[in-house]
Amino acid sequence: MIQRKSKREIEMMAEAGKLLAEVHKELAKLIKPGVTTKQIDQFVEKYLAEHGATPEQKGYNGYKYATCASINDEICHGFPRDEALKNGDIVTIDMVVNLNGGLADSAWTYAVGDVDEKTERFLNVTKTSLYKGIEQAQVGNRIGDIGHAIQQYAEAEGYAVVRDFTGHGIGPSIHEAPHIPHYGLPGKGTRLKEGMAITIEPMLNEGSWHSKMDDNNWTARTVDGERSAQFEHTIIITQDGPLILTEQES
Repeated sequence: MIQRKSKREIEMMAEAGKLLAEVHKELAKLIKPGVTTKQIDQFVEKYLAEHGATPEQKGYNGYKYATCASINDEICHGFPRDEALKNGDIVTIDMVVNLNGGLADSAWTYAVGDVDEKTERFLNVTKTSLYKGIEQAQVGNRIGDIGHAIQQYAEAEGYAVVRDFTGHGIGPSIHEAPHIPHYGLPGKGTRLKEGMAITIEPMLNEGSWHSKMDDNNWTARTVDGERSAQFEHTIIITQDGPLILTEQES
C-alpha cells in the first residue's frame, strides 16, 4: 500500500530533510585522512541529539549504529569502525533522520583527501545519475522512467548500476512501498502520484554490478573488488515537479 503524504507530513519530513542536509555539510568538513568511520558515527549521533533528532536506523532490525559507512568496494550498509580513512579512499555515509516523527534519508559519497581524476569522474557521474533520476520523478510518470534515465546515463559513462538494492517509499517508517530500482524500462511500473514520498539512491560500480554479502549479513560489497559510490535524496512528488527534501545547496 502506497501512502500519499498530507501537507503536515510533508512539512515534518522537510524539517528532517533540512537537518539531514546540514549534517552532510558538516561531514564534508570532518572527513579527511586519519578520521575513522566510528568517529563520524559518533559525531552524527551527537549532532542529531543536540538538534532534537534521532538516528532512525539505529535499532532497525538490530542495526547498532546511527549511520552506515561504506568504504571503497563496499556498496552499502558498511559498519562504522576504528579503521582510519586513508588519502584517496571514498566513503559513503548513509543515514535516516527522525525529527519529531518526520523522516528523511540521504547518502553521500565523500572523497577522502586528494583523489585522482578517475575517482572525481566516478563520483561526478554517480551524483549526476541521481539528478537524472530525479528529473523523471514527475506526476504521471512511472517508476521505470526513473530507473531507465539512471541506467542509460550511467552505462553510457562506463559504469554498472547495482540491482540488488533500490530506493523506496519513506515515512512514517524507513522502508515503504514502492521499490524504486535504478534500472528499468520507460513507461513501466507504478505511476507516480502527487504526495508520494520516495528515495532515489543510485549505487554505481566501477566494475560488475553484482554484489556479495559479508559475514555480518549487512554489508554488501562488489564481487570484483572495484569501488562503489552512491548519492541519495528523499523527494516528494508534487504537481510542480520533484521536491528534494535533503538538498544541500539550498
